[in-house]
Amino acid sequence: MLIKHRPNGIDLPFSSEITPRAVFESRRSFIRQIAAGSIGGGALFEMANREAFAQGVTQPKLASKRNPVYSVADKASAYQDASTYNNFYEFGTDKSDPAKYAGSLRPQPWSIAIEGEVKKPLTLDLDALMKLAPLEERVYRLRCVEGWSMVIPWVGYSLSKLIKMAQPTGNAKYIEFISLADKAQMPGLDSRVLTWPYVEGLRIDEANHPLAMLALGMYGSTLPNQNGAPVRLVVPWKYGFKSAKSIVKIRFVKDLPRTAWNVVAPAEYGFYSNVNPNVDHPRWSQATERRIGEDGFFTPKRKTLMFNGYADVASLYAGMDLKKFF
Repeated sequence: MLIKHRPNGIDLPFSSEITPRAVFESRRSFIRQIAAGSIGGGALFEMANREAFAQGVTQPKLASKRNPVYSVADKASAYQDASTYNNFYEFGTDKSDPAKYAGSLRPQPWSIAIEGEVKKPLTLDLDALMKLAPLEERVYRLRCVEGWSMVIPWVGYSLSKLIKMAQPTGNAKYIEFISLADKAQMPGLDSRVLTWPYVEGLRIDEANHPLAMLALGMYGSTLPNQNGAPVRLVVPWKYGFKSAKSIVKIRFVKDLPRTAWNVVAPAEYGFYSNVNPNVDHPRWSQATERRIGEDGFFTPKRKTLMFNGYADVASLYAGMDLKKFF
């Protein structure tokens, strides 16, 4: 038996190597299993609870207005798909793990510390974050590095609003986003697949682009735990792992941040991580994608769009070799 070992010494599977359940699972097959008696009462109760959690029954509504300038015309993915098919390794590496286990996350009370190269370091609680700018809904495409995509209506505002409040100094070239790392709330932190806490980063001009969003909700309600409650980053022209979840600290820094996936596998996950169909992942092509909830297993894959279709950001990378700075 051939056992593959990572060059970085990590033998746990990357998310890309886990079979996408959303392609194979459906309510119809679930009903067939019930009819056949193959699902016991305890499992049925657990799945019913997961279904209720995924449908956002407990998520408070958020008042917001649709921003058509930053909303794509694509049909939004079903809430069921968006809330049960997730990457959130703090709760496990399987796509279904966050919906199963994120109930242990306590999204209130919450605060974010703003620090580093800023004139106004401060700490904002959730109420202050909600009031920092008018909430708006934006429908964004999300493209993940494993080759799947969704379309999600997010609720929040441009990250630039928070940056303006912090007043970065001339030394601030990058911004680090640091996620919560609490073993009492996040069972996945026992895994060695990543170094915790989860850290992501943007160049400051990227962070100031109006598309970069601080999200406090989705589908008109507050964020479910498994989607990064109570506050996360959404950067629609980059692969999904750049959009840090459950953020507790934002640091303005001089030097390029050491980000989570870039540290563990630098040959596979570059700092920029722009959606680029012309730059393959070392182990698979990025030229095509499958839309979760719409594209069946036998449906021809869609062509991946440069910058995920957000051509306005191209000016941020003028003159850069996007194969070198991937």
